Amino acid sequence: MAADTLFHRITDYAHRADPYPLYAELREEGVVRQEDGSYLVGTYHEIEALLHDPRISSDRRKRTVPDETALAEQGLPPAFIGLDDPEHHRLRSLTMRSFGPPHTPDRISGMHDEITRIVKDLLGTFPGKERLDVVDDFAYPLPVTVICRLLGVPIEDEPRFRAWSDDIVAGIDPTPGEDPEARPRAAVEARKEMGLYLGELAEKRRAHPSDDMLSAFVGDGSGGQLTPLEIMTTSVLLLIAGHETTVNLITNGVLTLLRHPEELARLRSDPALMPRAVEELLRYEPPVHMLPQRTPLADIEVAGVTVPKGAPLILMLASGNRDPRRFRDPDRFDPAREDNQHLGFGSGIHSCFGAPLARLEAQIALHGLLQHLDAPRLLEDPPPYRRSPVLRGPRHLLIEDGRSGGRERR
Repeated sequence: MAADTLFHRITDYAHRADPYPLYAELREEGVVRQEDGSYLVGTYHEIEALLHDPRISSDRRKRTVPDETALAEQGLPPAFIGLDDPEHHRLRSLTMRSFGPPHTPDRISGMHDEITRIVKDLLGTFPGKERLDVVDDFAYPLPVTVICRLLGVPIEDEPRFRAWSDDIVAGIDPTPGEDPEARPRAAVEARKEMGLYLGELAEKRRAHPSDDMLSAFVGDGSGGQLTPLEIMTTSVLLLIAGHETTVNLITNGVLTLLRHPEELARLRSDPALMPRAVEELLRYEPPVHMLPQRTPLADIEVAGVTVPKGAPLILMLASGNRDPRRFRDPDRFDPAREDNQHLGFGSGIHSCFGAPLARLEAQIALHGLLQHLDAPRLLEDPPPYRRSPVLRGPRHLLIEDGRSGGRERR
């Protein structure tokens, strides 16, 4: 088929369960211009170079023709993920003060025991169930609970921000709908409502601070401080990114291990392999498949193809992760893989802010689940997937365990 239809085919829901043959086709083509004037890049070395190239912008407003997703940012200003340096660096650095080293070095490592307790509590609801939905029963509630506690958001408000999150994620879906403006419009409204909600919570913390990130955002401001509007945009980003991608990472991990029972058994017998297994899952079945928001600030040459200034540039991370010119036997799942500098968390100045937390959650979650279940089996393969081709993962993952109540927890 024509190479200029690759993006249309990749994002077609019919290929959501297995886009990898299309990624292989993309790698064979190199850099490919699409019918709409966008350019796809699917090879590892080119993607990595572009992620470090200062001529590549993350701000969709720099495009020659603004797209619907850029218009969706009109409700609130872009969060730092959609900005370039120096403004990106300023906002990310201020946010990092309350998230990790050097100012808050124990924020993530200090959550190990709490995440372990949450996992045990969730596993404790499994006995007596004939079948489990890994998404609804485990992979979704874990990161939601963690990010709520980290930010200081009441968990009882979860139904409100779940609906907002769904609309915002749908707003970054590049596939056309019946009404092209409907999803961006809904995303604008959801982002605004969530921002107001989180901004009000932050103001309450000003008078009654706690040990959470919203309290830190409105703290004494030594070394700089986020404005109220920046607190809103940053908190929206952290709340959504803090659970959406981790749900996919855990669910894709369970699905992959159930499809590779010999590796599942290997991880049960050697739990010390789990950190490397999570890295392999980030390569083999990453939670984020593409970055559709890059734009050249000048004409650039990529693998012999000139990409003009202002053209949409789409980096296919999941394709780069299966590039045989970078990874040996890339279509094989190998939890002991050593040379594994994957693109699962991106790279460069926009590398995933929450990577340390996502790694910790996935390691604890998968270890706990493997030790708890006895002989799990998939009830539907492939499972039904979420609509988004960007944040790709099963919407449901139904399994049945071989022994009621599962294994004794260790």
